[in-house]
Amino acid sequence: LDELKRDRLAYGCACSRKEIADSARHAAVDGGLAYPGTCRHGLPPGRAVRAWRLRVNDEEIAFDDRLQGRVAQCLEDDVGDFVLLRADGLFAYQLAVTVDDAFQDISSVVRGADLIASTPRQIWLQRCLGFATPEYAHLPVAANAAGEKLSKQTRAAPLRTDRAAAELVGALRFLGQPAPVGLENSSVGEIWVWAKANWDFAAIPRRPTIAVP
Repeated sequence: LDELKRDRLAYGCACSRKEIADSARHAAVDGGLAYPGTCRHGLPPGRAVRAWRLRVNDEEIAFDDRLQGRVAQCLEDDVGDFVLLRADGLFAYQLAVTVDDAFQDISSVVRGADLIASTPRQIWLQRCLGFATPEYAHLPVAANAAGEKLSKQTRAAPLRTDRAAAELVGALRFLGQPAPVGLENSSVGEIWVWAKANWDFAAIPRRPTIAVP
């Protein structure tokens, strides 16, 4: 954050959520609101910094995801200047994950497709900080009949630890891996051995969500 401030890429923002909601012109790609740039050229008189944001521009940020294909965003229109340090003093996800990946020399990122809309922001941060950009593969996420990701928020049933082997085999099949009948009767360790030996990336479904009965 200090580096981004020093390079005048980050700036202080005084806006509250309500003020952003009242002034935002359109929704962002991740379901929030695109920041309208209220504090981009300086704080309004008498206002104090609440958060720190990263400047973006109208350049297209694009990458080829190994599963979901080409993804492109214009951050200025699709997101707006985004938060690096939140009003509660915590570093925002985008900065934390970008620095963490670079610190660990991560070359390949594999995660759920629900995070794919965040990736152009992370690529922009990588460029601002001089980090290498890893390759990305965004797996399909399990969804309910309404298309919502299975989670506590959507009241999805939890995985059962007493059925760990069966749950793991179910996950493999969900990702297109041809786990043989009866593999669920093996130990979890044996299932991992099978999975490592038989993993087929090409068999993973090329879609962002898959409905689970």
